[in-house]
Amino acid sequence: MHEPSGAAPAVPAPLRGPRVVFLCQRVPWPPDRGDRITTWHFLQHLLARGADVHLGCFREEERDAEGIAFLAGRCREVVAPRLSRRWRRWTSLRGLGTGEALTLPFFRHHALRAAVARWARTAPVDLVYVYSSSMAQYALAAPARAKVMQFAELDSDKWRQFAADSGPLGRWIYGREAVRLLAFEDRVARTFSRSLVVSEVERELFTARIPGVVPDVLPNGVDVAHFASAGDGERHPHTAIFTGVMDYAPNVDAVCWFAERCWPTLRAGFADARLLVVGSRPTARVRALARLPGVTVTGRVESTPPWFDRAAVGIAPLRLARGVQNKVLEAMSMGLPVVASPPAAQGLGQVPTGTLLVADGEAATIAAVAALFADPTAARRQGAAAAAFVRREFGWERMYARLDALLAELGVPFADQP
Repeated sequence: MHEPSGAAPAVPAPLRGPRVVFLCQRVPWPPDRGDRITTWHFLQHLLARGADVHLGCFREEERDAEGIAFLAGRCREVVAPRLSRRWRRWTSLRGLGTGEALTLPFFRHHALRAAVARWARTAPVDLVYVYSSSMAQYALAAPARAKVMQFAELDSDKWRQFAADSGPLGRWIYGREAVRLLAFEDRVARTFSRSLVVSEVERELFTARIPGVVPDVLPNGVDVAHFASAGDGERHPHTAIFTGVMDYAPNVDAVCWFAERCWPTLRAGFADARLLVVGSRPTARVRALARLPGVTVTGRVESTPPWFDRAAVGIAPLRLARGVQNKVLEAMSMGLPVVASPPAAQGLGQVPTGTLLVADGEAATIAAVAALFADPTAARRQGAAAAAFVRREFGWERMYARLDALLAELGVPFADQP
């Protein structure tokens, strides 16, 4: 699911812009999943403004080599050591001995630590920009004019949610992680110049959990030029679509719940109903959904807009969800009405009437999707309203302007500043 965007030009030498250390978990190219989409867009905006960027991240897949090569032509230096999530689950257990959150040794690597220390030692750093609290461990001691921590949302609260939904062992291990990681997030928030979260809901939670620190809100955006409908020629009035990385536990839970609990009733009411499950790395449980009548599981696709244009309704029935969901923004930008659970919808804040259907539970979800299947004209009308709202409020240029204003307040010296 490649979401192209305007690629920043290859890095010139020398640059007149600020010296930036940018840290994120995954190689931020291609922008084909939630965190990569966000990190790529903010990284390429800094590059486009002339920043001299040193990028630290982890290589997790063989295809990351292509992304690293692409980024190496645009950044001053890219350091991306290999990270095996399967092996790291074992090394993270060191945290039980040190008393720290298991997340920290999971994402700890000597090569990245050495690179950040070298970058800070070689010349003054104007900006350290970190996405995801797990990567902040590399920057706590690094001197810089300004440090920005893009939490997006508090990862510790995700572990709290997992603990609440687990058995005795899960409650203990996830509950411990929630407490220890929150303590680290508190330390980071009080050390960095600014903290960023993705929505007003996340800001309220943040201020309750980390009192005395008020974060700025910087939502995800959507590439409205890319996620633009090519028309209704391929659209089927009784087709629903779910998109996302399909080995991500909340996505697996959501689409399997919908297929197993809601889809039989919808299929009984609409004999030609179709469900498209579009996304990379589907688990065995997700692949098995293709045995259900009318269900297609695509696996990785080169581009999602043509698939959106086959559908009449976007669904986002996530039961464990935080922040602004890219799947919701993308479907709305494509002109689809979206039926979303309360957790999936909350990150958008207040939305105009008629732009989003929020359905809580099985009966409400079935009723909302069925109503849109039954009235294609109303579905297209709501889709048009959804597209207008998202394009007005969530285009990336709007998010770049927010970031630029914040960096100006911090005194980060860009050559293009008036």
